[in-house]
This record gives sequence, C-alpha cells and structure tokens, in this order.
Amino acid sequence: MTRILAYTSPARGHLFPLTAILDELRRRGHHISLRTLADEVPSMQARGFEAQPVSAQVEALAMDDWHAGNPSKALERAVRTFAARAKYDAPDLRESIAEDRPDALIVDINSWGGLATAESWGGPWAAFCPYPLALRSPDAPPFGPGLPPARGPLGRLRDRLLGPLVFGMIEKAMLPGLNGVRDSLNLSPLGEVDDLFRRLPLLLYLTAEPFEYPRRDWPPNVVMVGPCAWDPPADPPAWLTAIKGPLVLVTTSSEFQNDGRLIQTTFEALAGESVVVVATLPAGEPQRFHVPANAHLERFVPHGAVLDRAVCAITHGGMGATQKALARGVPVCVVPFGRDQLEVARRVEVAGAGTRLPASRLHPVRLRAKVRAAMTMTAGAKRVAEGFAAAGGPTAAADAFEARLLTPQVSV
Repeated sequence: MTRILAYTSPARGHLFPLTAILDELRRRGHHISLRTLADEVPSMQARGFEAQPVSAQVEALAMDDWHAGNPSKALERAVRTFAARAKYDAPDLRESIAEDRPDALIVDINSWGGLATAESWGGPWAAFCPYPLALRSPDAPPFGPGLPPARGPLGRLRDRLLGPLVFGMIEKAMLPGLNGVRDSLNLSPLGEVDDLFRRLPLLLYLTAEPFEYPRRDWPPNVVMVGPCAWDPPADPPAWLTAIKGPLVLVTTSSEFQNDGRLIQTTFEALAGESVVVVATLPAGEPQRFHVPANAHLERFVPHGAVLDRAVCAITHGGMGATQKALARGVPVCVVPFGRDQLEVARRVEVAGAGTRLPASRLHPVRLRAKVRAAMTMTAGAKRVAEGFAAAGGPTAAADAFEARLLTPQVSV
C-alpha cells in the first residue's frame, strides 16, 4: 500500500477539487494523509483520510490583495502572503513528512514552502494547480490582464510588445519570494517564473481545452485533467426541492476578497426576472443584504444541486466555481474582481460559454443584460463540458500520478 501525503494552502477552492483526486487514489488502495484547513479536517477524516490541520500560523495569514488599488499592487500583496506563509508551510510539511513517512506527495501550487520542501525531500511528488497557469506561450496572450488570444499580425505584435512587460512585472513580484524560500532549503534559484511550473515532476492542471487556450508547446510534465469538481456531501434544503422554476446561482470567493457586492447587485438586477436566485455568503464576516422575494441567501448550499437546474451561474471568476458550472453545461456570467479572475472571465468569453462584466462596471442594469446574454450560450457551455469530460477528471489525475510517480521507470 502506497502512503500519499497531500498538503494544501488554506483555501477551500483548492482543497475541494483535490478531494475528488484523493478519493480516487484511496479507492485504488492508497493510504491518504492530508494537511489542510482546520475547519475541514473532520469532513476529510470522514472520507477515510488521515487528516490534520496545517500550521495555525499558515491559516492566520489571510489574503489582503483586495485592499490594493491596482493589479500590480494586488499581485505584490498576494505574493507577500504566499512568501509569509512559506516560512511556516515549509517546516510544517517537513514535520508532516517525518511523522507520516509517505511514499509520495501532492502539494498545492500556492504552498511555496511546501513545493520547495517536496523538491528537497527527494522522493516522488506532484503539484496541483486549480487556476490558470502563468506560462509563456506563442499560442496564448501574456498572462494577467485577461487579453483575448492574438488574431493576425497586429495581435501577435501586441503580444511581443506586452509580453516582456507583463511577465517582467510577474517575475519582479514573485521571484524574490520564491527564491528566498528555495535558498533557505539550499535549492538552486529559479531564473524565471516559468521554471516553477516546468521543473515540477508532475503538475496536475485542473482544467482542459477548449476552456484553456489550445497550445502547441505544453510542457510534458503538465497533465490537464479537467476541473475535478467536488462538493461536500449534503442534502439539498427543503426550499430548494420545492422550487419549480429555473435557477440562477451566485458565488463569491472562498478566500475573502470583498466581493459581496456581487450578491446584492444580482438581487437588484434579477428581482423582476422569472428566475429564482440562489446565493451563498462570501468568505469572511457575513454582510447585510436586502434579499428580494425571488432569492435565497444561504451560508452554504451544495452547488451541484443548484447547478443541475440552473440556467446561468454568476461568479466572481474563481476557477473552481466557474468550471463547476461549465462542467454541467451551465453558461456563466463572470464579474472578475482581481487575482486570476480576469483570465478566467476572458476564457469564458472566448469559449462562447458565457459573458464577462468588469467589476468596475458592475451595475444592476448592465448585469441583467449580461445574464440574459449568457443564458443564450448553452451550446458553448456544453462544448466546454464535453472537453472537461474527455480530459478524464479524477480518474485521469490518479492515472497520471500512478504512472509517472509510482510505477518504476525502465531505463533503455
């Protein structure tokens, strides 16, 4: 029996898709140990995992990028958080390895100290990434601003001019923190951020084409397996089963981002529409909302039960919530607030699977128009769903993990 130790950052949007993969690995007979958010430990133990919380010092370092006034400052704040967490998640994973004595590791791409610790450990390991990768490619626009793919000579010129500026900003923000962690573990420095992704023994990338832009130059260590959507088991509430009409789901970030106004704006935008709006509270402290007669606001509702009857999902652009809707063929209206969400929103638009509305233009009238337009895009959403299904999901992820890390390689 192979002992696998998984380590996540303190974000449910990262834990939940990993859970589907760990379920599959456990089903195949592997022993699963997990370090994750303290609040989720009981539910993970109930799944048969040997779960314990990550260091409390890691969880105490909350994301504060939503305070920033522009994308550059937001990136700097996010990077500071990841680097600060690394001071604690590196020794936390090292101690977990000593305690569990695993045969292989799976580490969250956002756990910078965990990634460096796994590399210095020397055993087989993989990382998983549940959001768009910031990889250079001639087939994709420079990462971050949410640019559409280049079309024609002018588009390619745009990418050649903007690429060094955009990736230069990313590397200026990220490399010092990444290399500081690596230096503390006597690892060689990264020359560019691309190296973070290309050097990994295996990177399970939780998306698939056509949602991700097709590329000719995917690194061989990157395996796209689709979103691996997972919800905590829960019975749908009685009021949900009593609703007969079409539903619209509204979701916000699993790590606080001050995006609660998306919920209130949706309530105002769709109060007179012939749909029932189901919204879940944003991360952090509950806010005050005026809930119209055709809406429900809950701390938690199993998204799958809502999406099975939804005609549209309105998201903040988080990869998990957006892909969960698309995996069921539900079109999406994305209102990105920051982080990787500009990229997610543009991918929705390019795939013809929904609409996007910048958070700076969020207004009930505009949102209502965007939602109505998104509802007509079920064909695009279904194409994305077919691509996700073809990628294989948790089965493909477990196959790649076993074949590339657990199967002895025969030298020729």
